[in-house]
Amino acid sequence: MRMDRTPGQGLVISGLSPAGFRIDDGVYHALLMTPERADGWTPPPLDALTTADLASLLALDPAPEFLLIGTGPRLVRPAPALVQELEGQGIGVEAMDSRAAARAWGVLRAEGRWIGAALYPHS
Repeated sequence: MRMDRTPGQGLVISGLSPAGFRIDDGVYHALLMTPERADGWTPPPLDALTTADLASLLALDPAPEFLLIGTGPRLVRPAPALVQELEGQGIGVEAMDSRAAARAWGVLRAEGRWIGAALYPHS
């Protein structure tokens, strides 16, 4: 799947392949992403995901409006304790399959939304 960059939105996921998410000249199997940077990531199992695993996203200044959590090839709800902890910090959580999260990232950033994303491998 190919995705194109809209001027002025910063980092975007330009495509998906079996190898992972393409951003500029890099391909990431799993990804932590902010409006300013993209980092490869070795995620824990989704049910073990904690705020410590998301520290680089939570360190954004200002804090992100919400986090997109791409849960892999299908939607899996993150642990309720994680969602509650993030919401307690004023950060919303939007979980969806990773392909949908990659598309949502582009749309939301084109709207100028200040968000973070934790994307598990999509295949």
